[in-house]
Formats: sequence, C-alpha cells, structure tokens
Amino acid sequence: MMAVFRGLGLDALADGAPMGPDAGREALLEFVAAVEVGFEGLFTALADGVPRVEGVSHEARTIAGPDGNEITLHIHRPTGVEGPLPCIYQVHGGGMVMLSAEGPLYRNWREELAAAGAVVVGVEYRNGGGALGNHPFPAGIDDCAAGLKWVAAHRDELGVTGTVVTGDSGGANLAVALAVKAKREGWLDAISGVYAQCPYIFGTWTEAPPELPSLQENDGYWLNRSLFPLLAEVYDPGRANLDDPTCWPYRATTADLQGLPPHVISVNEVDPLRDEGLSYHRMLLAAGVDSVGKVNLGLCHVGEILFRTAMPDVYANAVRDVAGFARSLA
Repeated sequence: MMAVFRGLGLDALADGAPMGPDAGREALLEFVAAVEVGFEGLFTALADGVPRVEGVSHEARTIAGPDGNEITLHIHRPTGVEGPLPCIYQVHGGGMVMLSAEGPLYRNWREELAAAGAVVVGVEYRNGGGALGNHPFPAGIDDCAAGLKWVAAHRDELGVTGTVVTGDSGGANLAVALAVKAKREGWLDAISGVYAQCPYIFGTWTEAPPELPSLQENDGYWLNRSLFPLLAEVYDPGRANLDDPTCWPYRATTADLQGLPPHVISVNEVDPLRDEGLSYHRMLLAAGVDSVGKVNLGLCHVGEILFRTAMPDVYANAVRDVAGFARSLA
C-alpha cells in the first residue's frame, strides 16, 4: 500500500483543508469540485492496468426519481448462472457529496462482486456537490431509497432473492441510513442485511471528539480530518439535520436501531474514521441487532477496494466477505 502511495507522491501526511466549514457554500462547492477531480484521477490511476472481469454482463436502467429526476441503476450479473441469486445493492463513496458510480474503481468493484455470484446493482444518486451536485440531504438518500425499492419490486425480473445493501465511506453512511429510513417508513423487508465499509457517519464537529481517538491518531494518513466537517457542511448545510439518524447515523437511538436486519461493520486500522464505525457496531449490538465488527489491520481508509493490483489478496478477501455475507442471507 505504501509503495503505491510513494509512487504517486502521496506518502506524506495529507494537507489540511484550506478553509473551514464556515467559508460559505459557493467556496465549499468549489473546493469539493476540485477534490472530486483529484480523487477521480487517483482512482483512475489505481485502476490502470486492471483487467476487465470476464463472465459478467452489464445493463444500465433509468428509473424515475423522487423529485422528477432520473436515477441510473447499473446492473451487473454473472453470465451462464442458473437460479435466483442474492442481490448486492452498492452505494458508492465520496462523503455523500462527490464521485460517481460510473468511475473505474466502482465499476470494477461491482463486476468482481457479480463474478462472485451475485446480481449487483449500483445506484447513481444525486451528490451534495461535485459534478452530480448541488443536492444536499435528503436528495441522495431519497434516490438510494427509490432505487432500492425498485429492486425490491422487480426481484422476479432480476432473478434475485434478498438484497444486501453495501457501501464504503459516504456510501456506507447511506447504506446504514437506508436501514433506519426503511424501518421508519415501513419498507424494511426490502433489506436483508447491511455491509458497511469504513462508514463516515459522525458528520460535523468543532473539535475532534475524544471518544473517537482515531480522528487524532490517524489524522493525515491519506485523509486529513479537517476535510470531514467541510463535506458535512456541503451535505447538511447549517447542520440542519444533525440529529436525524438518516443523515448522520451516529446519532441513532436504540429505538431507531431495534429490529434492523443483520449488519457487518468493517473498519480499517489506520483510517481516521475507524472509531465511529466501531462505535456504531457497538450501538447495533446494544440494540439487539446481529452485527459483526471487524478491523482490517494496516489498511488506510477503504484500502480494501483501492489496491486491486498491488494487494490482490486483500481485494479478493473483501469480495469474498461481501459476497459471502449476501449469500448467507439469501
């Protein structure tokens, strides 16, 4: 992992953000747009030379969104496989404010999951900023919910059994928040389980809270913690939804979590966001939810899906874990 970062000139501690969350929306949106270009460039470089997955078909479907918008669903399935398969509903990362389901990192990830024996549906939701913004909360989660309900209504057409929702970073925020939202609105039967990778769920803060020491211990390891309050302000302007667990799941109460389907909360040892994921896992357990918590040693934020070429064993293990969890609930 560090050899790759050195080759890209990213082995030093990450710089702090050039502004604070009070910089004003226009400045913050410009900053997010620039960061998005950088991340997409990095992910494209990391995907360079990765062979396309064989034996997987792809179809893009467009469905109606909740606000008269259109939502693209990317459907991947293994070819030549008979019988109903588990469905994995994949929500891309990017702090809920940037990146795209169509980038090579997430396209490859969905293809690998499909090759492992699942129908994989990736949702292109409206971001809070970047090329697919400016759409603050709840636009993104509303799009994700619309896509997930479409999958549930078309199980026979898709040839799927249950549906596991998965996401990384901001996508993991949306994945766990979808379960809370589905329970609140009465359509929880659309979700068989949730697999969250490195969830970004605490959101905004003035000083890094002492109960989340990884924000200090791992600050600058690929990500600088000063980035997170800026993303939070773009997603949830003025902290208007700070106490809504469908916006910031870390604020969920026991009552919000009781009765949710099984979860896996996977975090990485040298990630600034490690401890909010661990705390959420413990909250799920305290609410009586079946939850498995795991720490991937030595990995940076979402490192299990970044280094397909440099760490194929780590990547393959992540594929097996997510696909295996989906099969176990089918």
